[in-house]
Amino acid sequence: MKAIVYERTGDPSVLELVDRPVPEPAAGEVLVRVAVSGVNPTDWKARRSSPLPAGWQIPGQDGAGVVEAVGTGVDQELIGERVWIWEAAWQRPWGTSAEYTLVPVRQVVRLGDASFDLGASLGIPFLTAHRCLTAGEFMPDSLRPGALADHTVLVQGGAGAVGNAAIQLARWSDATVITTVSSAEKAQLAAAAGASFVINYREQDVVEEIRKIAPDGVHTIVEVSPSRNAATDVQVLRNAGAVCVYADDEPEVSIPVRPSMMRNVRWQFVLVYTEPTVAKAHAVRDVAAAADQGGIRVGVDAGLPLHYHPLAETAAAHQAVENSAVGKVLIMTSDA
Repeated sequence: MKAIVYERTGDPSVLELVDRPVPEPAAGEVLVRVAVSGVNPTDWKARRSSPLPAGWQIPGQDGAGVVEAVGTGVDQELIGERVWIWEAAWQRPWGTSAEYTLVPVRQVVRLGDASFDLGASLGIPFLTAHRCLTAGEFMPDSLRPGALADHTVLVQGGAGAVGNAAIQLARWSDATVITTVSSAEKAQLAAAAGASFVINYREQDVVEEIRKIAPDGVHTIVEVSPSRNAATDVQVLRNAGAVCVYADDEPEVSIPVRPSMMRNVRWQFVLVYTEPTVAKAHAVRDVAAAADQGGIRVGVDAGLPLHYHPLAETAAAHQAVENSAVGKVLIMTSDA
């Protein structure tokens, strides 16, 4: 099989296309012929600095394809199923940037008739967004149609992958969604994702505009840039609201302590890999249900343009994400 491997950390040049034997699944594992691999910021960050668990690493946490074989203890009926994969390479060498990968069975989810493009886009962004939408004082443990009725959610940076996922999941759950963007182009993408209100923070007063929409404040905030937005966030939250921070644009953030105390604000930090087990199980189940029901989509019409690269050009795919490409970067790994 063809696979992308790196044996040392560094820039995209460390990624090499190699031939490897197709592996056999051990007990509790499945072998997936990968059709599409999704690229996320976590992939290039790991490539630059994370230890190599086996002295080598196939990158890629997210992907979609067809189960080819199963190890002992795994239901044989999974063979031939179309599935999406989450956290394939978390503390394991077998990522999704390869024609085949090995995954613990709990980390593959039936995809049904949904596209491989959608399946490869679900893992990191949608599971992260789910946690951001369920960790606050007012928020439910699980998402479903109606779960966020009468809730108002602010998504800071609605044109990013997690921002897009948060908008789509929140709207699927019937929330009112306000989002901020930096350009007219990104405003169109956020609106396509389903945002109820879009604010261009370069041209409008964010606090003033949000207060017009939600005079009592928003229930929760999905936050991409805490260092820039902390002062704004505490002004637009309702009492006991939450700021759910999923990105570290700066290594440190100054939190307005007294305003946060006055409103009993929760600052919730989110890393999908280490979130509580029960919360992760809810996220996987709910994201799978949303995909199955057509509640979440990918492509320009869903506010998430797709950018395709062949497996041999994985380095270019990584560089595109590192350069903050708008939309979702996908690697076409095989014809599964």
